[in-house]
Amino acid sequence: MFPKQHNKSSSVSPSPKHGLADELLLCFLFLFVLLLSFPTISLAKQWSVTPGNGTLQTAIDSAQSGDTLLLASGTYSGSIDVHQSLSIQGTQSSIIDGENSSHVIKITAPDVLIKGLSIQHSGTVLEDEDSGVFITDKGDRTRIEANFFEFNQIGVYLKGPDDVVVSNNTIIGSQFHRVNDRGNGVYLWNTPGSIIKDNVIRYGRDGIFVNGSRNNIFSGNHMSNLRFAIHYMYANDSEVSNNISVNNHVGFALMFSDRITAKNNYSSGDEKRGLFFNFANYSVIEGNRVVGAEKCVFIYNANFNQISNNSFEECQIGIHFTAGSDKNEIYDNSFINNRSQVKYVGTRYIEWSKDGRGNYWSDNTAFDIDDNGIADQVYKPNDLVDQLVWRHPLAKLLLNSPSVQVLKWAQSEFPGLHPGGVTDSAPLMMPASRSLTKDTLVSSLDK
Repeated sequence: MFPKQHNKSSSVSPSPKHGLADELLLCFLFLFVLLLSFPTISLAKQWSVTPGNGTLQTAIDSAQSGDTLLLASGTYSGSIDVHQSLSIQGTQSSIIDGENSSHVIKITAPDVLIKGLSIQHSGTVLEDEDSGVFITDKGDRTRIEANFFEFNQIGVYLKGPDDVVVSNNTIIGSQFHRVNDRGNGVYLWNTPGSIIKDNVIRYGRDGIFVNGSRNNIFSGNHMSNLRFAIHYMYANDSEVSNNISVNNHVGFALMFSDRITAKNNYSSGDEKRGLFFNFANYSVIEGNRVVGAEKCVFIYNANFNQISNNSFEECQIGIHFTAGSDKNEIYDNSFINNRSQVKYVGTRYIEWSKDGRGNYWSDNTAFDIDDNGIADQVYKPNDLVDQLVWRHPLAKLLLNSPSVQVLKWAQSEFPGLHPGGVTDSAPLMMPASRSLTKDTLVSSLDK
């Protein structure tokens, strides 16, 4: 309340009630003017949508930005365009069916949520990018959560939006084309900041394919029966972590990309390669486990990488290292029961240890007299005998012959006979601990 003001010409003072009324009037006028300065504010609504042909698109067109559409069980036929910021939710029995034409759901607005639906029957033309969900560059911050995808050419396509999250979906790709003619489970192009996590992806071409992007995270996904589980092309400053790849052609392929962190991934039974690095540079590869591939790791012209604390087991070749790869730090890894631990193609001498710690080699019969955990003898996995076997596989029949044993002894006594290649000056006597076990794989399959 304003203080009383005395009028010298009058002995009557204003009533306190009049002063309070004036203050309330001023406040009301102020709020009224303030509201006029803002656009019209509408409260978000929930809409119940019933199945049918075109009913969902009608509801989208009628709703306001920020509204939620709740879909009843049943089939919603026809492709839809989400052109404003809406939440569309339902159950797995809420089926959006694209009737084999173009995209099932096209998103052309930011802050959209698609959750808990079954999304099926996109078009089948790969060149037209037909997708279950197609997110344009206007679809920033879209979330695709807990949906079931089936019978789509591409599961989810992120074409240009920022900061999209695709999580907890099941994506079943096609099986009826040749593998290279199928679409990817999740396809990313120029979509910085986007996260693909905790999805189950089966069949199709690649589980997750990214091209020309940056600052992405792919984590906790389970991928099987694909060409590549995760396939990187020209995508920098990103992370691949805690993924499981089972029975694919290749597990994790990082190509033409820099500053990638690939950690705690599991590859089991991938046919050709568990980890594949082609022109991948300045990256950290740690804590991964590969079991039972033709090549646990294939490194081709990849430079300045740190490869440590990984376990490579029961492959035809533990690590295939070629094409001038340089300045890589390879230490604290475990090479266990691979038929050939290392295949090195080149003539340079390369040291695979750092700060007095090398790698564990299951076929290394050296001793540790001082009991410091480091073998007393240098390990060289790629001697003349190894190279002979690479070139002439039938020579394996002679590995236990006296002549081969003499050749191995001669190389150990006369290092000048060694053809160059990998040397581990501090081989470990015990394998590094493996946090990724078969129990991890089984629990993931049970989800």
